[in-house]
Amino acid sequence: MRRVVFNQKGGVGKSTITVNLAAVAASRGRRVLVIDLDPQGNASHYLLGEAWKQAGPSVADLFQQMLNISLFGKEPRDFVRATGIDGLSLLASQPELAELMAKLESRYKMFKLKEALDQLAPHYDEIWIDTPPALNFYTRSALIAADRCLIPFDCDAFSRHALYNLKESADEIRSDHNPGLYIEGIVVNQFQPRASLPVRLVEELKAEGLPVLASPLSASVKIRESHQAACPMVYLDPRHKLSREFEALYQELSER
Repeated sequence: MRRVVFNQKGGVGKSTITVNLAAVAASRGRRVLVIDLDPQGNASHYLLGEAWKQAGPSVADLFQQMLNISLFGKEPRDFVRATGIDGLSLLASQPELAELMAKLESRYKMFKLKEALDQLAPHYDEIWIDTPPALNFYTRSALIAADRCLIPFDCDAFSRHALYNLKESADEIRSDHNPGLYIEGIVVNQFQPRASLPVRLVEELKAEGLPVLASPLSASVKIRESHQAACPMVYLDPRHKLSREFEALYQELSER
């Protein structure tokens, strides 16, 4: 199963959701790979701490190899790094991703990520892809390569208006390049059940027939501690409310 977490708006929790759901999967004995396509490297930092920028294989190296075609190139699996969490591996980001994008676009390498994932798939039960906050080469490549798409929603009026554009973008990729792509659902993030605006926004999304998932994620300062510790919630504090919410969300996705 290949899932992409996609939203063109920044600060909606893409990396947090990607890493924590992947960590839940690993905690259940699944073989899991996280792919960080954002040059900012938030998912990589979350899993590796400050070491994410140090020398080591990265997804940028994989894309660089795609530009330098060689009969003796490395296998995609050679660019994967361990994270310190059993069963959870990472194709780490690097800032060089931003510099590579124009070259990759000009040489139309949009389908190369899918080819790489086809080779990686036998080694993993689940692949989770974190994307930049933009509809660019990397995001399109991820949507072409994925089976399912999750869209984070942070209970904001601007985010609500953007949902329709996000759905149209995913629908266009499905129509033109990836007929198997399925919008699995909208993940309600930073939810405050006692505040009227978030509750009203979520109810309106449901009334409009949008695929809102039934397991929201609460707002909590604990997630900042998780980022700082470079440790996903299910490992940092398994009994915390937010850890249980990530577990519930993963279970809901597993049963769909």
